[in-house]
Amino acid sequence: MTNEIELFEVREPAIQTIPFVYNSPHSGRRYPSTFLDESRLDEISIRRSEDHYVDELFSAAPRFGAPLLVAHFPRAYVDVNREPYELDPRMFSDPLPPYANSNSARVAGGLGTIPRIVAENMEIYERRMPLTVAMERIESCYKPYHACLRRLIARTHAMFGFGVLIDCHSMPGNIRVAGSGLKPDFIVGDRYGTSASAELSQAALQFLEDLGFTAVRNKPYAGGFITEHYGRPARGLHALQIEVNRSIYIDETTLEKRSDFDVLAGSLAVFMEQMAEFVADYAGDRALAAE
Repeated sequence: MTNEIELFEVREPAIQTIPFVYNSPHSGRRYPSTFLDESRLDEISIRRSEDHYVDELFSAAPRFGAPLLVAHFPRAYVDVNREPYELDPRMFSDPLPPYANSNSARVAGGLGTIPRIVAENMEIYERRMPLTVAMERIESCYKPYHACLRRLIARTHAMFGFGVLIDCHSMPGNIRVAGSGLKPDFIVGDRYGTSASAELSQAALQFLEDLGFTAVRNKPYAGGFITEHYGRPARGLHALQIEVNRSIYIDETTLEKRSDFDVLAGSLAVFMEQMAEFVADYAGDRALAAE
C-alpha cells in the first residue's frame, strides 16, 4: 500500500500559535486497488464508513495556527481509532497472537482495527485473509499515524504547557439521542468528563449552539480510542471528539456535497477561532491547564 498512496499528511501553519492539534482519522478516501479487488462491495458501498470530507470541514485549522493531521488511507482498510490489535478471529485464516484483543464490543460489532463491515452491516470481504495482511496494515499505517499524532501532541504540550486535541468525525444522519428522539447536528465527546475539562466541553457546546446548531454531549458518542488514549486533563492534555451529522452537509445516498457545504465549513472556522480565543483567555486557569 505504501507504494500506492501517501498514507497521511500534516497540514501545518506557518507557525503554531495556539495549543491545539486537529485530527481527521476517518476521512481518508484513497483506496488501494488491491484492497478494492479483495472487497465484495462496490465503490460507493465501501465508502459508507468514511467521515466524508471532514478534513475539508476543518481545513481552516492551520489558518488559526494549529496543525491538522489527515489520514489518506480509508477507515475500512485500517481504523486508527481503535487499539492497535482489536482483531476479529473470524476474519483470518491464521490464529491471532495472544496479545490481540478479540473480545471488545467494537470487534463484536465488526468494527475492529481491521474492520469486517462498513456501515449498515455490509461485509467487506469475500473470504478470510492471512493474518500477515492485517499486521502489514498495522505496521505501515496504524503505527506511523499514531507516532505522528503523539509527536504533534508532545510538541504542542512542550510549546504551550498544555494542549487540546480535537478529534474530528462524522455520524450518520439517522442518529438520535436515546429517550428524546433529538437529532443532533453535533456531538461533543469527552469520555464522560475523563478526557477533557468540563469547561472546555461546555465551551464547545455553547459555541456550536450559538452558531445555530443542535449540540449534545457524549450521547450516543462519548469518544473513541483516540480521545480516551490521549486525553489526560490532569497533565494538561485535553481531548474532545467532535461528531458532525452527515445529513447536514452531504447527500448520504450519493455521498455528494450539499450546496451549503462551504457555509458549514465557514461556521466551523468560526467555531475553531472561538475555541482558540476561549483557551487563550483561560490559559492560566488551573481548571483547564491542569486539574
